[in-house]
Amino acid sequence: MNNSVGNTGRLLWAGLRALIVLTVVCGVVYPLAVTGIAQVAFHDKANGSEIKADGKVVGSSLIGQTYLSKDGKPDLTWFQPRPSNGLGENSVNTQYKLILSGATNLAGDNKELVKQVDSAKAAVVKDNSTATYKVKASDIPADAVTSSGSGLDPAISPEYADLQVHRIAERNHLSVAQVQKLVDAHKDGRDLGFMGEPRVNVLELNIALKQLTAKS
Repeated sequence: MNNSVGNTGRLLWAGLRALIVLTVVCGVVYPLAVTGIAQVAFHDKANGSEIKADGKVVGSSLIGQTYLSKDGKPDLTWFQPRPSNGLGENSVNTQYKLILSGATNLAGDNKELVKQVDSAKAAVVKDNSTATYKVKASDIPADAVTSSGSGLDPAISPEYADLQVHRIAERNHLSVAQVQKLVDAHKDGRDLGFMGEPRVNVLELNIALKQLTAKS
């Protein structure tokens, strides 16, 4: 009886010691070590790839934002991102509605998706045509009328950015050359020269646009 109790006590004490050691190593030492390495080696990425403007964090280079006027419609003084059909409402960030991610998962021949694309295409033509520049439906890239798989894509294609240049110039009283130069400066190529697609980060581009309009 005494041996049984003693053995049980030793086993419980051994298990408790293992629990304490593993808790300290895996729950304290390892997280602190990984966090420390990340802060030193990958400080920007470890903190959410934040983008700052005027000394304040205005977003992340990894998360898309919408640019809306007070009536909830696209604010056409800014470069617009691709459609974000996957985004939903949230109570944390009501301005940009960033929290919910997802896609519509509609098939390519789905009538609802076709209707969405046609509607988006008509809006792109209308919104981006100016007195001196008319957008053709055939010139509209796919990302201008379809959302990404996550609904949170922060970038648009260089073609979609170029398509918006004339409208941005007119709305902000800038020359087309000024705006095109701004867009060209923010075009990123494929990662390592072969991975992904060329892109333009919309938030970074709009921050630069704000700075340009302030100077003008």
